[in-house]
Amino acid sequence: MPARIASDQILRWPLLPVLAAQGLSVRRKAQLLPEPKGPREGRAGRGPRLRLLIAGDSSAAGVGAGTQAQALSGHLVGKLAKHHSVEWRLEATTGHTTEDTINRLQSLQGRFDVVVTALGVNDVTRAVTRKQFVERQTRLVDVLTGTFGARRVVVTAVPQMGRFPALPQPLAWVLGRQAARLDHGLRQVADACPQVRHLTLDLPDDPALAAPDGYHPSPKTYALWAEEAARLLLQV
Repeated sequence: MPARIASDQILRWPLLPVLAAQGLSVRRKAQLLPEPKGPREGRAGRGPRLRLLIAGDSSAAGVGAGTQAQALSGHLVGKLAKHHSVEWRLEATTGHTTEDTINRLQSLQGRFDVVVTALGVNDVTRAVTRKQFVERQTRLVDVLTGTFGARRVVVTAVPQMGRFPALPQPLAWVLGRQAARLDHGLRQVADACPQVRHLTLDLPDDPALAAPDGYHPSPKTYALWAEEAARLLLQV
């Protein structure tokens, strides 16, 4: 029996001129926020050794924060350093898809105990299908748990793009529905591997949680995200 085609997938074709115009408008108005300054690797804390890798796109890189200390890496290392001697590394770049991240990690040497990933937005905007996304995320998990030996991987949910303040309707609806499909696939990838946990951020509609560009997290969101990621990483 053929898979049912969702309403947004049907309507995106007649809506294509509107969606294209809105996409161009969003790009023109977008504030191109830089990746924050600060170290992308280091050591912190005391206790049992914990090797941490953070990998992904612009949100993993901390866009929307002024410094790495205010971004995911800074908040997360601070949380984990209360319990461990943390050796950490950030491998993230604005615009990266899951495939880009896999390619980037191929040249990375070393082993990691725990990993946090943040991917999906660029897969959505590059029209990656759910099937492709699941296949690529599965390969990424294989690299993280196999090549790097991670015993715990936290995959951050694909953001709810329909709630991004920067996106007008119907573009927000179309991208939001596709993001939800990819995230459903990401949950399946996590459920299939005992080392992986899927992290959903249940955030309220609070303007303070978005960066000035209406597209990236604010330092407040990074702090909440790090708290939830640390909780999952520290679970026995």
